[in-house]
Amino acid sequence: MHTGFGSIVTAAVTPFDASGQVDHDAFRAVLRHLARTGSDAVVVSGTTGESPTLSDEEKLALWRTAVDELGGSIPVIAGAGTNDTAHSVHLVRAACEIGVDGILAVTPYYNKPPREGLVRHFTCIAKASSAPVILYNIPSRVVVNLEPDLIAELAQLDNVVAVKQANPDVAQTGEIASLAPDLVIYAGDDTSLMPMLPLGAVGVISVAAHLIGSEMGRVVELYAAGDDSAARELSAELQDVYETMMLTANPIPVKAAMELLGFAVGDPRLPLVAATGLQREKIRAMLERHNVASAHV
Repeated sequence: MHTGFGSIVTAAVTPFDASGQVDHDAFRAVLRHLARTGSDAVVVSGTTGESPTLSDEEKLALWRTAVDELGGSIPVIAGAGTNDTAHSVHLVRAACEIGVDGILAVTPYYNKPPREGLVRHFTCIAKASSAPVILYNIPSRVVVNLEPDLIAELAQLDNVVAVKQANPDVAQTGEIASLAPDLVIYAGDDTSLMPMLPLGAVGVISVAAHLIGSEMGRVVELYAAGDDSAARELSAELQDVYETMMLTANPIPVKAAMELLGFAVGDPRLPLVAATGLQREKIRAMLERHNVASAHV
């Protein structure tokens, strides 16, 4: 099973300048960094990219910049899902016209659609997309969980090739793999990467890969090569990074980390806020413990 997106897909941060506007030069620097440090693909305007506070025009501009900067070197996946089906379809079509390589479509949030609504929502997105679609199941943020049998049903849709499974109940990963053997499964949280690999996941859509993408890729390689103990040992070493990136709401910690590495990504937009002084010191100490070097930006 493969999607062409590889095993380490990084959900890129969106840089903002001092006036709070998207900084495309800084974004290009982030993309170059990710491409050379182990990311097999990038998600643009996902949760980590602060999609809730990006306008449609800003999302389109970010997708254009990513497609232009990466130039096919690694795939660009557009976070184009919303809780409004018509709006999602509009964004999906626009992203495909720009030339993205994939679509990440989140479960509709806040309005709590029933099963039939979910099926129809994702069917509309799949039909609108000329690119492969990744379902994004994140019940902690959207309230609704995509149950394994529903994911298996959605996997029958043309263009639906994968799921980002950000559900802490990792046992559901095994159910999905059993019910939808042709669907590619990505762990939706960095801490779930190692636990989900034996259950059928091929990799992770990651936050921490901004910092340790190559090391995370090595975990997947070791496991795939049959060296389970080495994969688990390396994963345990990386747990400190994963946990530090969860000190507070994403992407506050990873933006602070990238700033400390020399990337001008700026503060998050309200209602998110910058990391506190204490949080920054914890992040700085983690970077030092793991010898994450300052960036050549």
